[in-house]
Amino acid sequence: MDSPTGKNSATQAIAEIRESLGERITTAQIVREQHGKDQTWNPGAPPDAVAFVHRTEEVQTIVRVCGKYGTPVIAFGTGTSLEGHFSAPFGGISVDLSGMNRILEVNAADLDCRVEAGVTRKLLNTHLRDQGLFFPVDPGADASLGGMAATRASGTNAVRYGTMRENVLNVTAVMADGSIVRTGSRAKKSSAGYDLTRLLVGSEGTLGIITEVALKLYGIPEAIVAAVCPFRSVEACCNATITAIQMGLPVARIELVDAEHVKA
Repeated sequence: MDSPTGKNSATQAIAEIRESLGERITTAQIVREQHGKDQTWNPGAPPDAVAFVHRTEEVQTIVRVCGKYGTPVIAFGTGTSLEGHFSAPFGGISVDLSGMNRILEVNAADLDCRVEAGVTRKLLNTHLRDQGLFFPVDPGADASLGGMAATRASGTNAVRYGTMRENVLNVTAVMADGSIVRTGSRAKKSSAGYDLTRLLVGSEGTLGIITEVALKLYGIPEAIVAAVCPFRSVEACCNATITAIQMGLPVARIELVDAEHVKA
């Protein structure tokens, strides 16, 4: 028999998930609307319910139950998306990972750490500051690191430090069948098996829900110098940038702004 679909299936899934999560799954309209609208002008599409999880095993339970009833599952971090990642046009269960906000380990000597998906970029860097370390990927918003991995976020520091693709060592994820997968070890180089980390980083929740992320860390620069250079044309600006990078200058961030941006 085919799995039930539609509102009836969502109702059944919500009831079964509530047996595990209790009041941490809600169908309150205001909460659903908050989890279905991103920070753009696009109209939101709220889910049928929002589940607030604290552990990977709770995500596993939700995925398995929703799989049984054919109910969509949407991962939600901090809600900073500009591309409708957590919109729910077909309803379903929004899995709010913001409660999974523990920094699990920091290995200062090896320049890496492991965090839960709900840890934000600013929270991690605040924790690392006293150790002289930082995580450089800066998409602008204070996004969750799980969401940054899922969307393969970048930012103005990418010219020197790369994007999330280069800075994620491995992830723990709950796959569509409810299985829990850890994609690798802390080793900086491994040729054992497929590179599942790169497959999941940037998958935007289509393959699984990322619940933990292991990241590369860097030393905080002893000194930072900033400069503003005016150019008469975009071509001249691009040529100067290319020359600076080819000369080996340790440029960490480059931004191009026009007169209107400067006025703003």
